[in-house]
Amino acid sequence: MEGSEELENSFLTQPWASVSFGESTFLAKVCFRDTGYILLISDLSSVWYERADAEAVGQRSKELNKRLTVHVSSFLNHLCNLMCPLLAGQPGATTSFSCHRSPSGLRLHVKSELSGLPFYWEFHCCPAPLEMVFRHLVRPLIRMNLALQCQVQELISLLLQKDAEIEDYRESGATLSRDRLRTEPFREETFQQHFMAETLPGICGAGEGPAFASALQQLYTAVTQQEAKQARKRHCSAEGDVDTASTAKTTEHPHPPAPSQEDERTSSSETTSPPPQLRSPGCLQPRPSQRRRKGSSAERMLPTLLRFSASPSIQERECRAPCIICLFSAFPGGPCPGPLPGCLQLGRWSSFLQQCFRKQLF
Repeated sequence: MEGSEELENSFLTQPWASVSFGESTFLAKVCFRDTGYILLISDLSSVWYERADAEAVGQRSKELNKRLTVHVSSFLNHLCNLMCPLLAGQPGATTSFSCHRSPSGLRLHVKSELSGLPFYWEFHCCPAPLEMVFRHLVRPLIRMNLALQCQVQELISLLLQKDAEIEDYRESGATLSRDRLRTEPFREETFQQHFMAETLPGICGAGEGPAFASALQQLYTAVTQQEAKQARKRHCSAEGDVDTASTAKTTEHPHPPAPSQEDERTSSSETTSPPPQLRSPGCLQPRPSQRRRKGSSAERMLPTLLRFSASPSIQERECRAPCIICLFSAFPGGPCPGPLPGCLQLGRWSSFLQQCFRKQLF
């Protein structure tokens, strides 16, 4: 993935060059790396491209060069050595190029030598997508036009400053030693009219010609380098925004702490065996038969209730149902137990406490 991204970035900054195959003139740009290559070619009516990785290069080389058994990187390096002189306007003497157009695309045939053996290659180009055309041709040309316009304005400003400096010399009595160096003051409007009437028709009448001269190639490279730099900044900024949003989301919705073992035991105890409820208003009146066997119901219930009331989790948690355990956990500042059961209201609560004290339960 990183190799593909590096290839894309390097290809973006490669300048266009004029190439000729027979009587046809094209604009082309290409980039080779160990991971593959990308070729973009146009006749200013259509745009074609091919992107091939190392695996595709190896497969095609086996089909076209059965006698050659070299590593894929050697094929890519040899192709680069054949295409770069072509784009520089100096194709090799032992290399020939030809192209064949079809409704489905364009094929560029290359014939040369490698290690003393014939070497053949074919670029299988298909129509380029619009996004690719805009990125590599339209947008850079628009930015180049803006850059050249700014350059022209700066030159005009510099000319006007020079005219003011020359005029100051003349007013000071300075004279030219050679009259042929004398110039008229610069007039921007006059210059524009002359350019449109005299220079522009000659440029347009020369045909396609060298569309990208050396200076324009340098400008194209500078413009696309700025675009690549801005794209990296936007990518880094987008990644930073995603990380910030993820951090904020984690802060707003942290993971709830895992319940302690004591809370789990208490919750399980509440679920499986809730505290006993007082059964009826007469439950606090001990029966003789019960007193003889185990004591009153209050005596039997109090040890269990005291064990529950001693649990910290019971003291800290509000009771969900009104039961006697809430009464024993009502320490100063403790939770409010809610409405009392009917058996503990009014005078029955006093009677219950008297029985407890008589039995020395407190």
